[in-house]
Amino acid sequence: MYNLLKSIKNRDPAANNLLEIIFFYPGFHAIIIYRIASFLWFLKLTFLAKLIAYFGRILTGIEIHPAARIGKNMFIDHGHGVVIGETSEIGDNVLIYHGVTLGGNSLSKGKRHPTVGNNVIIGAGAKILGPLSIGDSARVGANAVVTKNIKAYSTVMGIPAKELIKNNLNLEKSFTAYGTPTDIDLEDSVQKKK
Repeated sequence: MYNLLKSIKNRDPAANNLLEIIFFYPGFHAIIIYRIASFLWFLKLTFLAKLIAYFGRILTGIEIHPAARIGKNMFIDHGHGVVIGETSEIGDNVLIYHGVTLGGNSLSKGKRHPTVGNNVIIGAGAKILGPLSIGDSARVGANAVVTKNIKAYSTVMGIPAKELIKNNLNLEKSFTAYGTPTDIDLEDSVQKKK
């Protein structure tokens, strides 16, 4: 839990100290509640797991299915309105903003939700639908609607989402607020291609 708190503090300039995160960050609360519900889910205590997840949704406004698989240090910033579906898989150090949906696009019982790699940023309001893959260190811009695989180290925006920046290895080290590049980010990307 300490590593999660430190990772949140490192990624949120508004966090003054760890105590603030513990008391005032619904994204932190949602992850703690998810961890408890997920543990119960995998013990086959599915009703209790869903009950705890339900109370987590009431408390935080964030809905995470207890069967979803979430890696280390995921941070849900602002949080309200986030939905993470049952067969979603999320890697380490992922940053998700409010209003994001990792949803299914079928009624099948198998894999129907996204797989998100490590170090990904998903901007506010983005909808990622279906059993697709988001590669490591990718950026999904605010309000993007993603229905196809996204390559690692790329940035997508729009409805439907289109790739704006390809194979930018600097994405792993850089922060892109809300997953949405600024004009400067886009100019740097064009300069690197020349």
